Order: sequence, then structure tokens, then C-alpha cells
Amino acid sequence: MAFVDEITLHLKAGRGGDGVVRWRHEKGIEKGGPWGGNGGRGGDVYAVGVRDIGILAAYKNNKAFEASSGEPGGKALKQGPSGKDFDLKLPVGSKVKNLESGHELEIMEEGERVLLLKGGRGGLGNDHFKSSTNQNPFQWTPGEPGEEADFEIELLLIVDIGLVGLPNAGKSSMLNALTAARSKVGDFPFTTVEPALGSLYGLVIADIPGLIEGAASGRGLGLKFLRHIERTKALVHCVSAESPDPLSDYQIVRKELGLYNKEIIGKKEVVVLTKVDTLSKEEREEKIKIMGNASMEVLVFSIIDDGLIKVFGEYLT
Repeated sequence: MAFVDEITLHLKAGRGGDGVVRWRHEKGIEKGGPWGGNGGRGGDVYAVGVRDIGILAAYKNNKAFEASSGEPGGKALKQGPSGKDFDLKLPVGSKVKNLESGHELEIMEEGERVLLLKGGRGGLGNDHFKSSTNQNPFQWTPGEPGEEADFEIELLLIVDIGLVGLPNAGKSSMLNALTAARSKVGDFPFTTVEPALGSLYGLVIADIPGLIEGAASGRGLGLKFLRHIERTKALVHCVSAESPDPLSDYQIVRKELGLYNKEIIGKKEVVVLTKVDTLSKEEREEKIKIMGNASMEVLVFSIIDDGLIKVFGEYLT
């Protein structure tokens, strides 16, 4: 199933149950009077945070959801049962916007439950209208409709480490080597077209699809993926040693990150020169020298081992 990180859903709270007209008919009680109960309240709609970044895909083919309506009132002044609430499960990190009111909220914790729409009030039974001048009222009121609106939902991943870089910079290979992830790898740009996650000793790592020059202004899939970097705690910037100008590659991505959100380039960062196993010793030293002349400390990646994992831990904690 394709990864979905933005979707618009139509949500509706339940309608309130109708009030009813009932009369008290019991042996030995003459002219018992009105006895109709009020209708039950309609169910509310809530957003509930879950640890499943793929759950929005489950709503792709069915984009309308509704809480249950309240039941009509009963005899003997019994109020009708309230409608069942509807819990819309959303991945932690979701931004939710009510397109009718403009109100926005975020779901930041697993199990967090936030009210989106209120159910309608139940109608009034005829007992409510009894008075000294109206001993046998036939009045009743219908239940009120529940709130209804379209909601725009956008997922921003919450991860510890984001792997960034130009397309085909070795990010997927690094994720697979560091974690048990199985991110798609290929010798061509844009192999990764959706974020992939893995875990390293409890650290959540995201392989962010490759950025290109102009990403911050919408070129390629830039805006779609740049937002996933906003909440990343630290960045691992992958630069391919096969590039004729690795320093320029690094600067292109840094520029796009800054244009999108200046706070991103202030995050803790590790620069990793990837694919060094494809170069001769002399070529590798030259590429490392180029990056080092820019006053940047660079890690070298060919095969991940416990030593490099330890270095990662020291840099990013």
C-alpha cells in the first residue's frame, strides 16, 4: 500500500435523537399525564494518536466518516441512549485543520485524544412542555444535527535522525545497513519516493527522499518531503563520493533546507561521505580533503560496523 502523508476527510458528528410523545398509563393512575423522554445526544468525533505512520493510507478509498446518532427518547421519561463516538486514528505528528472554521491542532503523543466535532443535542419529550396551563402537551422537538466539516490532515514525521542529501546519495543503503529496514536501493535517482523508517538502539531514523535544487520552491517532490525534516532532532547529510563536486552537492541541499525553514539548518548535523568503496585510495583522500577544506568534519561510509555506529551515537546524543 502506498505511503500517504496528506489527505482530506469529511467528518460528521452524530445527530441527536428525537424527543417523543408518550403518556403514563398505569393501573390505578388516572390521567397520568405526559411521560415522553428526551432523545440521546449524538456521538462526537475525536482524533486519536497512534504509532502507525501508514494508517492514512487506510482512508484513501473511503474519505467520509460519521459518529452514530442518538436514539429517540422512551416512555417513563427515559432518555434515549447517546450515539457512539467515532475515533479517527491518526499517526503521531499529524497536523489537523478544520477547513470550515480554520482551527488547527496537532497530535503529538500516542493515545492523545482530541475532540474534533460535537454531536447534536437530543430533542425534548412532551414531559418537558408540561405546565399549569398545559397539562397534556403534545409538543416534542427533533434532535439537533451534529457538527460537520472537511478536515485537512498532514503528517510530519517525528524522528531522531533524518538522512538527507541529493538523489542517489546512498541514504537508503545507510538506513538498511544501520537498521533492519528494507528501503529500496537502486543505482538511479529517486529510488526512494516515500520516507522509510528504521531503528538503531531505540533511535528512529528516517530515509528522506532525495532533494534537488529548487526543492524549497516546489521543484520535484521537494515540498512534500521537506516538511518531514522539520521535527527531526538531528540530520545525517549524505554526500556521494562519486560526485565530481561533493562540496557543491552538500551546499545545494543546505541551501534548500534553509530556504524552506531556517531552523532546520541549526539542527545537529553529521556529514557522511558515502560510496567511498567505489574510489581509489587517492580519489577518496582527495574528496575527503575537499570537504575538509570547507572546515567540516566528515565521516566516511563504505561498510557500517560497530565502530561507526558508536561514532554516530557520540555525534548525535
